Amino acid sequence: MSQAQSASPAVLMQRDGKVVTLMLNRPGDGNRWRQEMLLAFEPIVEALHRDDEAQVVIVTGAGDEYFSWGAFDPAIRGAMSKQDIVDFVLRGSRLRDSLEVLPQIVIAALNGKARGNGVELALACDMRFVSEHSTLSFPEADMGGFPGGGGPARLPAVVGRARALELLCSGREVGAQEMVRIGFALAVYPHARLMDEVRAFAAHIAAKGPLALRGAKRIVHTRLAPGLREARQLSDEMRAKLEWSHDVDEAIAAHREGRKPHFTGK
Repeated sequence: MSQAQSASPAVLMQRDGKVVTLMLNRPGDGNRWRQEMLLAFEPIVEALHRDDEAQVVIVTGAGDEYFSWGAFDPAIRGAMSKQDIVDFVLRGSRLRDSLEVLPQIVIAALNGKARGNGVELALACDMRFVSEHSTLSFPEADMGGFPGGGGPARLPAVVGRARALELLCSGREVGAQEMVRIGFALAVYPHARLMDEVRAFAAHIAAKGPLALRGAKRIVHTRLAPGLREARQLSDEMRAKLEWSHDVDEAIAAHREGRKPHFTGK
């Protein structure tokens, strides 16, 4: 990360009338979901819960290549203590839970690649639009684990049970057109037009009655919340235990040694 990047805010916030845009601002680092991103995002989301003027929130990434390239790679994980990793993952999960229940309509504009935690961030939004060269993937199974930031809890409601399991277990990369086909995204746009299209849609929605927007969101979320709440609790419990497994240690060692991991399920 360059000195200029580290001096700039990790998350940029722009307000245009009733529409607020949040931009992950580390394009040189793939807009990776590191601790500084989490710490910058938390107070913004907290303030939005009390914001009666904003009616729509857009979440996107800076640059032309990445929406958010997840949280960790094995080299970074190997440099952190297990408890630090667990604390970071669970704190990020609470942030996405808070983002999900914002009173505003929240739109993810995927301007590029989304991986792991980046996909989970998009899933915590109410709807998603993507550029033509966007992709998504969950690489966690290749590292002996599963997404710990709410992905397994939210994805089935978006793409269905079977497709969710296929994506979580295969780790394959999904392109923009398939994202629309499986219901992950509402529409795909040429990259150069993505933000103009999303902002126009957001402005259209934001012009509606606040009671209509906030009421509809609250009712829809209440309909889905009970099962989601239980799944999220199970996710946190299982993810905390996972960090101390042999398979996670093996994945990091295999990456370090340049070989394929040998998983034992323990």
